[in-house]
Amino acid sequence: MSTENRAAVHDAFGRPLRDLRISVTDRCNFRCPYCMPAEVFGERYQFLPRAEILTFEEIARLAGVFSRLGVVKLRLTGGEPTIRADLPRLVAMLAAIGGIEDLTLTTNGYLLAKLAQSLRDAGLKRITVSLDSLDEEVFKRMNGRNFGTQPVLEGIAAAEVAGLSPIKINCVAQRGVNDHTIVGLVRHFRGTGHIVRFIEFMDVGTLNGWDMKQVVPAEEIVSRIDSEFPLRQIPPAYRGETALRYRFVDGSGEIGVIASVTRPFCGDCTRARLSTDGKLVTCLFAAGGKDLRGPMRSGASDDDLRDIILGVWSRRRDRYSEDRAGLVAAGAGPANRRKIEMYQIGG
Repeated sequence: MSTENRAAVHDAFGRPLRDLRISVTDRCNFRCPYCMPAEVFGERYQFLPRAEILTFEEIARLAGVFSRLGVVKLRLTGGEPTIRADLPRLVAMLAAIGGIEDLTLTTNGYLLAKLAQSLRDAGLKRITVSLDSLDEEVFKRMNGRNFGTQPVLEGIAAAEVAGLSPIKINCVAQRGVNDHTIVGLVRHFRGTGHIVRFIEFMDVGTLNGWDMKQVVPAEEIVSRIDSEFPLRQIPPAYRGETALRYRFVDGSGEIGVIASVTRPFCGDCTRARLSTDGKLVTCLFAAGGKDLRGPMRSGASDDDLRDIILGVWSRRRDRYSEDRAGLVAAGAGPANRRKIEMYQIGG
């Protein structure tokens, strides 16, 4: 797609639309308590029927429309994206879209070992693996399935061999759950070229029992790591980067901290999300989204879809994390309101 056919759009706060996160499935093989607690998402839970899930062709078509509006980065999420059948075919379709500079995927890594090379061959550039602890018992509790770490570590190794680089490893830090394993995770991956990123426990959705007391602040995370492996902060790599970046003083790599709770970054948020059933969601903490699947299946042209997206983004005023921070600072806590669940739109 030629650059002259692309037009950057901005929301009500002047934030451009640059990133699109695409949830390819609402299903997952893990039952992490902070996302899909097993007591809610049991064997009888009804996930979306196949007819309501966007096809690969529909996803690629919408991604092309988003590209015309300035999107340069696509990230595939879930649920767990690697359980979607024939995923490399979708990657190849997205990699062929003009104007897309970065195509990446977030996964729990459990099935990654057998898919890494085919995903790379299809055009995937980078990968992010969620790994909340290397302590076997902690990891088993946090994934809700009693799975061990070995398949995930094998997946990371396979991704490295395939050339999916840099590999980022995400850890949701919860006080009293896995915070005592933070330094151990850094120690394991330090010097490998992989970037470990710690995410403050967030009130995504309504089912994870979020409590501010379980949040390990970014400042504390950095302090714990710095006490063993001295760090210095470095600038963000691009506008809107979610992670605060720190490099090891001895040059052995870097870490990141995503401080959505204690240091919100709404002011530079350039991310839109496409849910599994084709809704445009403009914030991780939104209550819902704008249906794109319905108009598309009813015959809407690409220009029609473009106008819908443009209308939604140009009116966007989302700044939930900043609002939450103000409430927490005032001792009120976050507003108790309905929010879309994380498994429907990824992280």
